[in-house]
Amino acid sequence: MKVIICGAGQVGSGIAERLANEGNDISIIDANVELVERANDVLEVRALRGNAAHPDVLERAGAHEADMIIAVTLHDEVNMVACQVAHTLFDIPTKIARVRAQSYLSEPWSKLFARDSMPIDFIISPEIEVGNMVMRRLETPGAFETASFGEGRITLLGISCDADCPLVDTPLSQLSELFPDLPATIVAIVRGDRILVPHATDQIHEGDGVYVVTPTDQTARILHVFGHEETQARRIVIAGGGNIGFYLAKSFEAADPNQRLKIIELDHARAMEIAEQLQSSVVLNGSALNEDLLREADITTADTLVAVTNDDQINLLTSALAKQLGCTSSFCLINSPNYLSMVRSLNVDAFINPRAITVSRVLQHVRRGRIRGVYSVQNGAGEVLEAEILDTAPIVGKRIREIDIGDGVRFGCILRNGETVIPRGNTELHVKDRLVLFSRADRVRDVEQMFRVSPDYF
Repeated sequence: MKVIICGAGQVGSGIAERLANEGNDISIIDANVELVERANDVLEVRALRGNAAHPDVLERAGAHEADMIIAVTLHDEVNMVACQVAHTLFDIPTKIARVRAQSYLSEPWSKLFARDSMPIDFIISPEIEVGNMVMRRLETPGAFETASFGEGRITLLGISCDADCPLVDTPLSQLSELFPDLPATIVAIVRGDRILVPHATDQIHEGDGVYVVTPTDQTARILHVFGHEETQARRIVIAGGGNIGFYLAKSFEAADPNQRLKIIELDHARAMEIAEQLQSSVVLNGSALNEDLLREADITTADTLVAVTNDDQINLLTSALAKQLGCTSSFCLINSPNYLSMVRSLNVDAFINPRAITVSRVLQHVRRGRIRGVYSVQNGAGEVLEAEILDTAPIVGKRIREIDIGDGVRFGCILRNGETVIPRGNTELHVKDRLVLFSRADRVRDVEQMFRVSPDYF
């Protein structure tokens, strides 16, 4: 597949790396000469310098032969115009754009992205995606990572296994004996810097992180089984009143007008602006690293601090300081992968990576076959996918034990006629089943083949 990526920043380069490693023909465009040079040096792509919205630049990138354009530059307007040019002049079939300004996405202006107006097939809003991820995370206290599949019926939980975890040193084959009706599948184990797809004889070690797929209505029970008894947060402090922090505050107020919410915003004008638009939240102006201001926000009795400023270092340090002052839990926004290893050492409970979330959303539209959802884990080392089985797929009618999956892939849960099914060896796969599974990055193409459809589908 020939793909043009507009933007060589963290998101664009992340997408380019993933797609190039899978054998796709990738061209990447950026106006920054340093980013272009880095892409040419580090990635197996063809990088060009220029404005991604200019027709001559897109032509040099191979727009006449392109199957898809992914516009993720820092500027919404460049992304939108690039898609318009790609449609009008080059007839590129699939167009994806990142749009960050919420004014473009609000309901009164919904006609803007109609097919006969701005021809963008898929719009990705990092602020909304991250905001929704934070909301889901707060609904599952005790999990360091969550993702939702099957219209919310199936949940992926990332769970830390500490010394108090009762399942440490227990072979996975014994879990079904200890909990015969446990509706969950451990699809991956994170051990140090490795991600493992477990077998029945494997054990969970202290310090591991596990990824568990389960019906959403069973998440509290699963966390309890793993030794996590955290209660849902009621007293919340948000550090950062930008697009994400403001979106979170509005979402919290809509969900529960009586929620005790405090927001700390450094910029005075922005603090005044959001204070006028929020109903019950308290907005404090100042630095989230100011201990006196944190105490004024009642951090000592808060259930959770969510740090979502534009600075990774401030987010990490604010989260650590909040825990030191008595806040029950904290998690933060981290854009740079260089800081991910510091989360545990600073006693921060969890993190959110906007880059990984955006890459996951883009991959959902890139994957071949009937792939309905994609969530990238551990900086791209693996993916959790939701795939629908069509009548031409080669796995239709087979029992799971009959499918030559090999290492690196593990089935997690099936959504069948609105009901969830935990797959076992004798489970037969039916047409229209939606299967949630884990795949190591090097096995994703094999997974696509399992769900491949007839050529005329494309």
